[in-house]
Amino acid sequence: MTYPLGLQLRGRRVLVVGGGPVAARRLKALLDDGALVTVVAPYACEDIVDAAAAGQLNWQQREYRTADLDGAWLVLAHSGSAEVQDQVAAEADSARIWCVKGGDSAASTAWVPAVARLDDVTVAVNTNGDPKRAAALRDGVAAALESGELPLRRHRRASENAVGSVALVGGGPADAGLITTRGRRLLAQADVVVADRLGPRSLIAGLSADVQVIEVGKLPGHHPVPQNEINRILVEQALLGNRVVRLKGGDPYVLGRGGEEETYCRDSGVPVEVVPGVTSAISVPAAAGIPVTHRGVAKGFSVFTGHEDIRQQTGLIPPGSDHTLILLMGVSLLRSSAASLITGGRAPSTPVAIIEDGWMESQRVTTGTLETIADLAEERGVKSPAVIVVGDVVALSPHWQPA
Repeated sequence: MTYPLGLQLRGRRVLVVGGGPVAARRLKALLDDGALVTVVAPYACEDIVDAAAAGQLNWQQREYRTADLDGAWLVLAHSGSAEVQDQVAAEADSARIWCVKGGDSAASTAWVPAVARLDDVTVAVNTNGDPKRAAALRDGVAAALESGELPLRRHRRASENAVGSVALVGGGPADAGLITTRGRRLLAQADVVVADRLGPRSLIAGLSADVQVIEVGKLPGHHPVPQNEINRILVEQALLGNRVVRLKGGDPYVLGRGGEEETYCRDSGVPVEVVPGVTSAISVPAAAGIPVTHRGVAKGFSVFTGHEDIRQQTGLIPPGSDHTLILLMGVSLLRSSAASLITGGRAPSTPVAIIEDGWMESQRVTTGTLETIADLAEERGVKSPAVIVVGDVVALSPHWQPA
């Protein structure tokens, strides 16, 4: 058994005996940690020669001498000579200096673990002299850290007066599997989560009990927490030193008011990061088997908010049904929007689909034409959240039912 320990090597002398590829692999971590590295070897590989030429380390181009141990806090013996290795290990032990003896873990007094680093977290794995096993375990832990599956949240703060941060995370369209790896990791680090109702709710349920969740979700026509109050909450919580995640459905910058929140945070002196999300404008039609573009059917698409008068926007997009139109938040004005699109030049027979609760178990798809869709939606009791798709691509969906 070994006793695991982290070493602070910044400004401390480390001796590396040997100039081959193994020794070179060890150098990067030592130099990154700020160690004062001396390499003793009559010959050295290109990486060591280059590092010495750049002034990153001191290369003594000769054989090892006992005096080389003077002032060293740690020794790495990778000379390739069994005789030199034995000498370095024995003399280091006599001088009470920890020594990594390459190729002979049983005779070492220190071991170099397989290391994974993520943000300010370092994971080191030792497996009793089996480096491939250690590397495999390290990679598995690193993958779990990257994906946010392991709890990364801090429980101690560096300073009581430290300002926290805000991350505007696009959670995608409700399905927990569609959040990005970066978003999932930040959520695992969060002290406070300011949540929309359309984000991946199952991830919120899996948070630690001491993570504060502030609900600011909006319903159609009912915004219990106005945007200026959401902005204030984000800054207030960050100024308390918290890592804040603003968890949104879709993408923060696609009709999500993320730009307003980012500006408010920056103007308040709070560090803010924006993590793009899978926007519902594209992903929800995909959930219904509708590609927003398709070779020979549609060469482009436009996204508009549907809770404003579409008549003010119809001149901005091509009138043909070979250009896909996507309306977000458009259920309440569906009838007037359909009429305006017909008046603006789209054929009454243009296919239309409404996808409710995209990617949820309750997902429902209603298809029709610009002429019929409002009546069909009324008959079926269509409600938000829903994405409306207008154009010939709708006919590619398995849900399409031609008249």
